[in-house]
Amino acid sequence: MTSTTVAGPGSPPGSPGSPGSPGSGGPSGSFGFLRSKLGGLPRPFWALWAGTLVNRVGMMVQPFIGVYLIESRGMSLTAAGTVMTVFGAGSLISQVPAGWLADRYGRRITLAGGMTATAAAMAALGASSSFPAIVASMFVLGLAIDAYRPASSALVADLVSPADRPRAYGLLFWALNLGFSVAMVAGGWLARAGYGWMFAVNALTSVAFGLLVWRAVPETLPRRAGRAGSERGRTGSMGGNGGPSDGGPSDGGGLQGEGDRLRDGGTPAGDRAGTRSGGLAALLGDRLMIVYCLISLLYSMAYTQAFTTLPVAMSHSGFSTVDYGLVIAVNGVLIVILQPLTGDWLGRRDPGTVFATGLIVISAGFALTAFVSSVAGYAAGVVVWTLGEILTAGLPGAIVAVLAPTHLRGRYAGVYGLAMSGGAMLAPLAGTRLLEAGPVTLWLTVGGVNLVAAAGLFAIRPALRRRAASPEA
Repeated sequence: MTSTTVAGPGSPPGSPGSPGSPGSGGPSGSFGFLRSKLGGLPRPFWALWAGTLVNRVGMMVQPFIGVYLIESRGMSLTAAGTVMTVFGAGSLISQVPAGWLADRYGRRITLAGGMTATAAAMAALGASSSFPAIVASMFVLGLAIDAYRPASSALVADLVSPADRPRAYGLLFWALNLGFSVAMVAGGWLARAGYGWMFAVNALTSVAFGLLVWRAVPETLPRRAGRAGSERGRTGSMGGNGGPSDGGPSDGGGLQGEGDRLRDGGTPAGDRAGTRSGGLAALLGDRLMIVYCLISLLYSMAYTQAFTTLPVAMSHSGFSTVDYGLVIAVNGVLIVILQPLTGDWLGRRDPGTVFATGLIVISAGFALTAFVSSVAGYAAGVVVWTLGEILTAGLPGAIVAVLAPTHLRGRYAGVYGLAMSGGAMLAPLAGTRLLEAGPVTLWLTVGGVNLVAAAGLFAIRPALRRRAASPEA
């Protein structure tokens, strides 16, 4: 790449060839619009984003695992349910250890290692034929498949300034949904050709994600970042991580987020973190984080009903799986179209207020479902709660980043992931029991739970603002 190349999304305003730099003529037309939505984020973030998209496009086994176990392995519904529960348990308990690994050994090695383990578990599961072997492989896959999440969340917090974090987390959310939409279509076709193709593609994209992060994303673990920063100070060089070698301004692709450098007054995050102690005990003593996790558990338990209890409720009302597929496809289409257009604007608003407002809209969408009796009616409910989901996109991770001390970002992300996974596991248990009392009871209760979560967010808004304004935010 020559110096005359037009700057990409990772280049800052004022860099050669970027909108707003001397001689560029300023942003205009569609390019200026794209810059407003995608510009200002560091190149390592875009490598993480690309890897997330590739990994999600290949994530074909998980949505079709129930069908695979029943059709290909001849399991009963009860046996298949047991295997999937074991998978969920592995995913649930992986989050806190994965967060610890990200803080102890590094974000990059934790993410790459988790993806490598995911690929190995995929291969083992595809080759397993006995029930014990399948159960063991599914448990290991559950442990590995989401182990990247705390590291990914910590990487975004390390690399991206606080003002841009909601937009960055929102773009990752968008990549997940875009990739999932492709995976659902491609997975269906590959399943027809043979389930082995699904396992192979899923394993390969997991490896690709790990390799991309390993090659293109620098380690941002605070202690290592601090040592690297000190070395840069002595040598005046960025060491080839995509930044300038002449001591000029970085494009944000360095080892420490621009926001961290500003908040620390130029002190490397590693030096600051090194003077502080604490781990899981300090996290558990953070009452604001614990309350936020409880709110997140309620939100997750309510939101997951759309993918666990809604298809059962529609089936009980005489609708087919095709009808459910059409209804839930509305969610993906709206997110892919609208979410990138709103992330920058929403990111400039108070996160607690926007998040709580989004939960209220989601609550209204689920409550509406209690009174519908047609495919169009169910689709209207999905439209409403999807608009609320778009409001919340990117904010949960950004709030965790505000709450977490720099040296505990992995652990905080892991505990948050535990809360979200716990809510997802509780969702079918609570939802099916509520459905026995009737769909009106189910959906009004789900809407009410989301309202409780929204009220909790409104209640902790002042504390969130104080934490965001503190030097440690």
